[in-house]
Amino acid sequence: MKTVLVLLAPGFEEIETITVVDILRRAGAKVTLAGTEEGPLVGSRGISVLPDDLLDHVLEKEFDLVVLPGGQPGTDNLKKDARVSQLLKIMDSRGKYIAAICAAPLVLKKAGVLGNRCVTSHPSVQNGMEGTTYSDERVVVDGHIITSKSPGTAMEFSLQLVEILFDRERKDIVNKGVLANI
Repeated sequence: MKTVLVLLAPGFEEIETITVVDILRRAGAKVTLAGTEEGPLVGSRGISVLPDDLLDHVLEKEFDLVVLPGGQPGTDNLKKDARVSQLLKIMDSRGKYIAAICAAPLVLKKAGVLGNRCVTSHPSVQNGMEGTTYSDERVVVDGHIITSKSPGTAMEFSLQLVEILFDRERKDIVNKGVLANI
């Protein structure tokens, strides 16, 4: 079974978070939504989400993919969390998949896992991506790093993650059920 960790910090972007969790669970992945703090966390649009577990409880577990939603101040909260940086460095050193959407590629940049890879992000944070090869594509895959632009690209991003973790057939089966215009 494919395992996925989705990080949840106060101020997360709701569409990017819930879409990823929903689509990956539909595909059959075991997704753990891990909060950086206890209790329900409030997103950037005021929606509360109760994580499955605390980040501290899952740091020693193995995952095939870690996903960072964007949003503000969620991205800033992830950036200043030393546990997140350490987790990203471990995932990168093991060649495990790391995905970030919207402003969250800034967290990858701060953790030092991007190098000069090709990435995308929300246009508002493009200036923070210096040292990378920046793309205007909606979803960019460069090795084990996957990035995407915004809430509006969350479905494409999620389906791309399904294809990477499983295969194109699984992606097509999931898409047949949700009817995304991909």
